[in-house]
Amino acid sequence: MQKDTIALHAGYDKTQGFGTMSVPIYQTTAYAFKSGEHAADLFALRDFGPIYTRLNNPTTDIFEQRFAAMEGGVAAVATSSGMSAIFDSIINVAEAGDNIIISDKLYGGTVTLCTHTLKRFGIKAKIFSSDDAKDLEGMIDEKTKLILFESLSNPQISIPDIEKIVEIAKKHNVLTICDNTVASAALFNPIKWGVDVVVHSTSKYTTGQGTALGGIIVEREGLNELISGNPRYYHFNEPDESYHGLVYSTTGLPPFTLRVRLALVRDIGTAPSPFNSWLLLQGLETLSIRMKRHSKNALEVAKFLNSHPKVKKVSYPGLENDEGCKKAQKYFKDGLCSGLMSFKVEDYETAKKVLNSTKIFSIVVNIGDSKSIITHPASTTHQQLSNDELKSAGISPELIRLSIGLEDPKDLIEDLKQALS
Repeated sequence: MQKDTIALHAGYDKTQGFGTMSVPIYQTTAYAFKSGEHAADLFALRDFGPIYTRLNNPTTDIFEQRFAAMEGGVAAVATSSGMSAIFDSIINVAEAGDNIIISDKLYGGTVTLCTHTLKRFGIKAKIFSSDDAKDLEGMIDEKTKLILFESLSNPQISIPDIEKIVEIAKKHNVLTICDNTVASAALFNPIKWGVDVVVHSTSKYTTGQGTALGGIIVEREGLNELISGNPRYYHFNEPDESYHGLVYSTTGLPPFTLRVRLALVRDIGTAPSPFNSWLLLQGLETLSIRMKRHSKNALEVAKFLNSHPKVKKVSYPGLENDEGCKKAQKYFKDGLCSGLMSFKVEDYETAKKVLNSTKIFSIVVNIGDSKSIITHPASTTHQQLSNDELKSAGISPELIRLSIGLEDPKDLIEDLKQALS
C-alpha cells in the first residue's frame, strides 16, 4: 500500500468487534485473562495479547503498527513523549562506560540529555559534524554503541550526509538512530536509506494540532543481523535474568523494540495513554496532506524572507540558494522540506522585536502545529546550552525559528512584513 492508504487503514481490522470505522479507545489499565494458564502464557511470550497498558494496549498497538508501516519498519514501540523515545533508544544499547556519537545539529533537549543527563549514567557523548561526517569514523571505538542524528535538524534546518553516516556505521557494525520528527514519515523514510532505528516526537507533525504528547521508536527489518553475535550488543545475546533468561536475539521477534518494551517501558514506565494514541491516529490519517501544505506555505514564506532587506540569512532547503537544497531533492519526497525554517536578523534586540510584534504567529516552543509558531531558540529551547555549545550548534542570538502552519501564506507574509518594519 501507498502511504496515504497506510495512514488510514494499516493495523486495524474493522470487521472485528463492532465494526467501528474509527479505531476504538481502549481506555483501560488492565485486562481480564481467560484463565491462569492464559495469563502465564502471555507473560512467558507463548501467546500474544494485552497484559497491562504500561506494556501494551490495543489502541496503542494499532498506532504502532500503522506508524511502523508508514516508516517502512517492521515493528514500533510508542512512548509518552519524543524525549522518552530518544532516552529509551539510547539506554536500550548503552550503559556505564560506553559512548554514543551525536550530531552537532540536534534539538537542544536532546543535546542536554546526551551531554549532561546521560553523563551521570556513565555514558559519554561525542559530537560529530553531520553535514559531511568527515570526522565521524575517527570517533568510533569498541565502546561506541550508536550514532544519533536528525534527518532535518531543529532549528538549524540542516540535512546531514545520511548515506555517508550509514556507510561508516555499517563498516563498524554500529547502530544508527535517526530522529525524523521534522521531516515526518510522510516526506522521508530513513530506513530506506539504511538507518537502523527511527524515532519521532509524535507531539509534533503526527498529531498536527498540538493536542497530544507522544513519541515512537521504529525498528527496521533484519536488524537482528547486526545485533546477533555482535559484542557491542552483548546483552541482546545473553539471557536477561529479569525476564526469565530471555535472549532477545533468538526470539525470532524484532529484538530492539522487543527489549524496549519488555525491559525499559516495563521498568521506567514511558508508556503513552490510550487516549493520546487515539488522538495520534487521527493526526496520522491526514499527515501526508498536511505536510504538503506545510511545505508549500513554508516555501512561500521563505522566499519572502529571502528577499527582505532586514533578513540576513534564511535557512530552508526548499530554496534554490540554500546549501541543503540538493540534499532535499535527493532525500525528501518531491523535494518537500516540511514547515520548519529559521532566519537571522540584525541582532538580538531586533529578534525580540519581531517576536513581540507578530499577530498571527504565536510565541510557542512547539513545532508542527496547524497554527504558525515563532520561537527564539537561544533563549528558550536551547537555553541550557553554553555560549560555546550554541555557537558550535549554529544557534545565535539573532536566530528566529518559524513553524509554518496551515493558514493562507499571504496572511503569514503580511504578519512578518509588519513585524520586520
